[in-house]
Amino acid sequence: MERLSKLIAAAGVTSRRKASELIRSGRVTVDGQLVLEPGTEVDPSSATIEVDGTPLEAQSKHYVILNKPRGPLSAVRDDRGRRTVLDLLPEIDARLYPAGRLDANTEGVLLLTNDGDLTYRLTHPRYEIEKVYEAEVKGRPSRAALGEVERGMILEEGPTGPAKVRLLRAEAGTALLEVTVHAGRKRMVRRMLAAVGHPVLALRRTRIGPLALGSLGPGEWRHLTDEEVTALKAATEASDPARRRAGPEEPDRQQK
Repeated sequence: MERLSKLIAAAGVTSRRKASELIRSGRVTVDGQLVLEPGTEVDPSSATIEVDGTPLEAQSKHYVILNKPRGPLSAVRDDRGRRTVLDLLPEIDARLYPAGRLDANTEGVLLLTNDGDLTYRLTHPRYEIEKVYEAEVKGRPSRAALGEVERGMILEEGPTGPAKVRLLRAEAGTALLEVTVHAGRKRMVRRMLAAVGHPVLALRRTRIGPLALGSLGPGEWRHLTDEEVTALKAATEASDPARRRAGPEEPDRQQK
């Protein structure tokens, strides 16, 4: 038995969060009966699940890493006709979704996939997946300024939580910082650094959990290796808050 929202996400229909919205809006049936609770337990081996009248079918999973350049939106489509990251992947015949977002002017690692469950785990702050950025900022931040970012600060929507900050390079009038955060709020790194008096001039994400940018140039992409997919899933499982509360399992309980 598995949660209905998780099954819909695993089939590649959408993310787990949006799957919950689909269910609550009355667009999902199980064995012909309307279900409105995303947490409903369903047996996928015997139940018939339909979304908008279309039976749910398992899709092959696709995992793509893109070095997002400046400009394209981290979206599937745009109502104003602006370019999106999917326009950079014309050769892939699958419905992919960005696992999180990067601002239009931010470059770097972006994962695109139809694995809704993995997307949920990589983007939800409770799983504490690290996102690493290189930020070129105006001026040279003092140790006190960096400490303020590291301890966390209050933004408009609430506290940011702690971060890791490392000075990589300082030049006349600018500095290059490595900033590691767990949450993925809109423009969070930019706003944190601006709040301590060092606005960002250029921003690039270099890593999501164990997935690093590597040698990909701006606009280039490739499929993840099996080892990379396994590592990403292992990272989300290791950081699962339910696992952390329960502690390590006994060896005999790991047998399935």
